[in-house]
Amino acid sequence: MPNNTAPVIALVDSGIGLLAAAAAVRRLRPDAHLILSGDPDGMPWGPRTPEDLSGHALACARAAAAYEPDALIIACNTATVHALEATRAEFEPRIPVIGTVPAIKPAAAAGGPVAVWATPATTGSAYQRGLITAFAGGTDVTEVPCPGLAEAVEQADENAVAAAVAAAAGQTPRGLRALVLGCTHYELVAEQIRTAVQLPDGLPVAFHGSADAVAAQALRRIGSAPLPQTQTQTQTQAGPYGRLTVIHSGRRAELPAQALAYAEGRLLSAAYLPG
Repeated sequence: MPNNTAPVIALVDSGIGLLAAAAAVRRLRPDAHLILSGDPDGMPWGPRTPEDLSGHALACARAAAAYEPDALIIACNTATVHALEATRAEFEPRIPVIGTVPAIKPAAAAGGPVAVWATPATTGSAYQRGLITAFAGGTDVTEVPCPGLAEAVEQADENAVAAAVAAAAGQTPRGLRALVLGCTHYELVAEQIRTAVQLPDGLPVAFHGSADAVAAQALRRIGSAPLPQTQTQTQTQAGPYGRLTVIHSGRRAELPAQALAYAEGRLLSAAYLPG
């Protein structure tokens, strides 16, 4: 039987990339209590060694685990690569841990060409190449590095975002049929990216992020069913109801100002009571 008690979901990332998955949980369960555990003192995580990165991610997970969440989402592609196994070893089965994987499999299922936008550290990595080999065999896949894009999104720097998106779009094949957003930060500027890669023939490019799938998987792991759409709409209109706890490098904090530059951040701010 599905459990309809308000779930407590924790999300871990170095910065605001976790907003996309947090907003996806909010859309499925407006009553959910969210714990956002970031690491502004230690970001960015990308340039760190795997061991160092794993240590920072585990510290964020431990800070969130102190609030006894029902599930914990590692809302970062890079941290999932290096810290998922260690995080699961420490917390499961007490707290289910859900990682974030680029949506290469569903993107390739419809055929190519496919482009994967990712950080320079992830582009060409054995991890990403392994996913392409496993799930996109026979499909034309182009890996597109996006230097500076995650950092620009983190700072809500519109000019820097526009420049990084334009540079990546210039490396993206024009016959594209699907685009994978291989960094959680990129989902916050998906519409800018969509405009930049619009095809000259007018056919739509299918976008594949991870936030919705990760949110749904977290609820499945704890047996918590999404609320019916009519109930979700009614409750949303009724006002905020579900705590929002923000942790920065182990300290209680507020939702950062740059989060409000994005629809996902505004959604969380408007719909949740501080916790």
